[in-house]
Amino acid sequence: MAPQDRPGIVHLVGAGPGDPGLLTRRGAEVLARADVVVHDHLANPRLLDLAPPGALRVRAGKWSGRCQLTQDQINATLAEHALAGRAVVRLKGGDPMVFGRGGEEAEHLRALGIPFEIVPGVTAGVGATAYAGIPVTGRGVASAVAFVTGHQAPGLADPTSPARIDWDALARFPGTLVFYMGVAHLVHIARSLMAEGKPADTPAAVIESGATPSQRVVEATLGSIADRAREAHVRPPALLVVGRVVEQRERLTWFESRPLFGRRIVVTRPREEARRAAEGLEAMGAEVLIAPTVDVLPVADAAPLDSAIDRLDGYDWVVFTSTNGVRMFLDRLFARGKDLRALGRAKLAAIGSTTAEALSRYHLRADLVPPSFRSESLAEELAKVAAGSRILLARADRGRTILQDELGGVADVEQVAVYRNADAESIPADVLARIEFGSVDWITLSSPAIARRLHALLSPEARHRVGRDVKLATISPVTTTAARELDWDVAAEATVYTWDGLVEAMVEAVRAAGR
Repeated sequence: MAPQDRPGIVHLVGAGPGDPGLLTRRGAEVLARADVVVHDHLANPRLLDLAPPGALRVRAGKWSGRCQLTQDQINATLAEHALAGRAVVRLKGGDPMVFGRGGEEAEHLRALGIPFEIVPGVTAGVGATAYAGIPVTGRGVASAVAFVTGHQAPGLADPTSPARIDWDALARFPGTLVFYMGVAHLVHIARSLMAEGKPADTPAAVIESGATPSQRVVEATLGSIADRAREAHVRPPALLVVGRVVEQRERLTWFESRPLFGRRIVVTRPREEARRAAEGLEAMGAEVLIAPTVDVLPVADAAPLDSAIDRLDGYDWVVFTSTNGVRMFLDRLFARGKDLRALGRAKLAAIGSTTAEALSRYHLRADLVPPSFRSESLAEELAKVAAGSRILLARADRGRTILQDELGGVADVEQVAVYRNADAESIPADVLARIEFGSVDWITLSSPAIARRLHALLSPEARHRVGRDVKLATISPVTTTAARELDWDVAAEATVYTWDGLVEAMVEAVRAAGR
């Protein structure tokens, strides 16, 4: 492709140390507009979901001595797409300008006349240490901090190089030392510091996979940290922290105490719902794998829905059975040039608190929410107050017909599909592989249809794992029944039939297993 008259732009974005929630707002903004994302191995893959579905994703990961693209190839890739007029995001773990070679990439772009922007990120020396409960500075403990590369093994660097590490100066440094990428050279680092006078009993810690659900922290002294890390089989990415601040970890540990810390959870809801659900699970310390089994799409033929919207003044009740139903119904109402006044005198019913909350986001209040968030309970409560009324059921194009069956005898009921559920053709290959291998802990099921579709999409090996090595959490007894009909055991079932109820049931199961 020939270069454009005006090149695009490259955003050098820091992804933070692991937790996707640590990405800056500016980072999220440029990702949302990206045509191309060139990402590192250390950048959380969940951040790629922020880019448009059609954006090109290029993995340029480098880890443990291996790389998929050399630095020259990365530079060339950034330039190629920018010169073709594209908006490029270079997504780098931590901060692009702290041991991230962001300066080199910016220099290359500047030499070619390509505009660039640097979007700082939370560097691991600050973020991972905070998640480990280790402040890098502290009154009366450390008034300074030094970030040091751990790649430069003592004795191997050119002694005349201005980038050479001064071990004597580091040994005398009156503050905290944070070594990046130093796992392979822990023995040499510790010996060099001690050889230059750093006391062997100086507190030290290695933080593996900091700010992620896989975080591990090994504490020791400078003299013993290398042996302790080896015994614990510490692997990159990892930081070495040396200094008295390490002693504060015992009092400041917080991340590992999150209720779902370290749990690996597959969310099978439709993509947009799954993204929102993932944020809450990640805040509880979980690793989230998104594997939608159904997609929520507009109905293929909107004529029946449009007809119902045009006749809204003729209904006494409008009943919503999901948050998707609320969103798709009202979006269509607005698309037809109407506003909330079109609902007129109609009362609103919601199957549960989550659906009622969806209505409230449009400044609408549900007149009826059943005590038990199930179709049977909703039908029972409506029958008490809506006998003889005209009722519009706004629902998906498929699913149980309990409401229409139960209410049809006491009211004039019209059912209209406001969205359709389309079965996913597959689930991500990496998620399937992890289920097959048993390297996930939980799978969530939020409807019978999702349970059945997941079963259809899994390989025989994966199906055998589910309900045995991989636990299931369901949103309701109906969903549990569907899972058991597939020969799957259920480890946790919500008592309140909402997504939050499902999560709480899972948390309680984890707590019970730990007792």
